Amino acid sequence: MSTPGGRAASVAARTPSRSRWPWRMRGLRDPGPTLETARHITEDLADGLSGPRVRAAARGIRRLLAADAVGLADLSGHLVVVGSMPSDVDTSAMVEEVLHTESRCRRAEVVALPLIVHDELAGVLVVSGTTRMAALNEVASLGEAALERGRLEASAEEAAAAELRALRAEISPHFVYNALTVIAGLVRPDPDRSRELMLDFADYIRYSLAQHGEYTTVADEFHAIETYLALQRAVLGERLRVQVRVAPEVLPVSIPYLVLQPLVENAVRHGIERKPEGGTVTVLGEAEGNDCVISVEDDGTGMDPGKAERLLSGTGESGSVGLANVDRRLRNVYGPWFGLVVETAEGEGTRVIVRVPRFSPGVMP
Repeated sequence: MSTPGGRAASVAARTPSRSRWPWRMRGLRDPGPTLETARHITEDLADGLSGPRVRAAARGIRRLLAADAVGLADLSGHLVVVGSMPSDVDTSAMVEEVLHTESRCRRAEVVALPLIVHDELAGVLVVSGTTRMAALNEVASLGEAALERGRLEASAEEAAAAELRALRAEISPHFVYNALTVIAGLVRPDPDRSRELMLDFADYIRYSLAQHGEYTTVADEFHAIETYLALQRAVLGERLRVQVRVAPEVLPVSIPYLVLQPLVENAVRHGIERKPEGGTVTVLGEAEGNDCVISVEDDGTGMDPGKAERLLSGTGESGSVGLANVDRRLRNVYGPWFGLVVETAEGEGTRVIVRVPRFSPGVMP
């Protein structure tokens, strides 16, 4: 009795291992195509159930389940079907029922399941065939995860766009007024200089407010920096001294739009303008191995390191939101190892260092 019992226990202990790792058993097919199909379904649903690739997603689900037909419906009830649904089953009525009850619905061999994302109904999956319910539930979970991921990515893109809008909105009215006043004052005594500054001002406004893509180049950012500094030198006169040096090999490097200009504006507004005798802003760009390193330094008033830490975390004074904005965008694009480094002390000026990869997949103007 003990021996058969022991054998039975031993067999029972090994059975889950076989079902969990089926590809280790001889004679089973390669899981690669199945995993590839699941990946494509996830990608096709990234734009939601109203997106352009919903039919491709339905086609992939049909292949995955070996079903007679598969349909996907958005919240409007619009149903995209791949394959042939039974003519005696009103699938549109089934979709409406699921949308109203948020519960599974079955008619003969057709099953309609709700797709729930963040506890909210996102759409309906309709399958015709003899597929087991466990498989249907797994595919529904796959679809829900894909829809959730798509929403998160869309939210991240919206947040990035909102941060760009916030940077554009940070143009100081005080600076604009002073720049235009200086330009107006030069119209008669020095019309050539006035015209030159007006063109610089137009360039500054165009770059800061125009609808750019997500990325630009170091060359374009440095051009915007030089334009801004030319205007500030006209406003501040001898109180502002400028040094700008950039190595030619980093000029074509792609970086997020409006990353460097806010740092230079902070150096002038919060460093030099607050110092009665003025000071120097130094902007350097160079290559260090596979990285592009850009520093923006001023010999102005500086600040307490604790204040700098609060500014980077976004909890500092409202007028310096640009620093946290730039740091967050850099980390979102390149990862947590990149971002801003701030070196400062009271009365010792401030240096902000930007380090980005010279080449990064997907980052191009």
